[in-house]
Amino acid sequence: MSLQLPGCAVARVKSTTCSPRARRVKTFATLSQPQNDGVNWVEATSSFFEQDKRPIMLFDGVCNLCNGGVKFVRDNDRNKTIRYEALQSDAGRMLLKRSGRAPDDISSVVLVEINRSYIKSEAVLKIMEYIDLPFPQLAFLLHFMPLFVRDFVYDNVANNRYTVFGRSESCEI
Repeated sequence: MSLQLPGCAVARVKSTTCSPRARRVKTFATLSQPQNDGVNWVEATSSFFEQDKRPIMLFDGVCNLCNGGVKFVRDNDRNKTIRYEALQSDAGRMLLKRSGRAPDDISSVVLVEINRSYIKSEAVLKIMEYIDLPFPQLAFLLHFMPLFVRDFVYDNVANNRYTVFGRSESCEI
């Protein structure tokens, strides 16, 4: 099953060309069933949002940079608007599937809301919108930077995070 985005033309199964406006749409995932596993992951994970509607930040639980990022968000989230879950946990894997990502994909922070998921730089900016001042304003300004530039920087940091920041034996949270 392939997803046709508005403004995009599928050239081959793995190649899609999009208008600049449609490219921005690809940074978040509308919640849908992943490939062909036959499970409706939105329904299977709906219990995560039944009593607590707050978004869930999925992060690499053994990455020191990611754990530091979670600590930073927790310290700057006085209203406790975000919940946290390691990508490697059972719940994290289920929420990855809910977001249409592979359950073992630990390459990106993911923010899962009730109806949508955000990845890479879009997830970071969305998280910034939830925490205390001045971060929502900073996120607003960073939205003016082209997505390909933000994701290029994000990918370079993410690909080198273990080398630069190291990893821990277990999740600190």
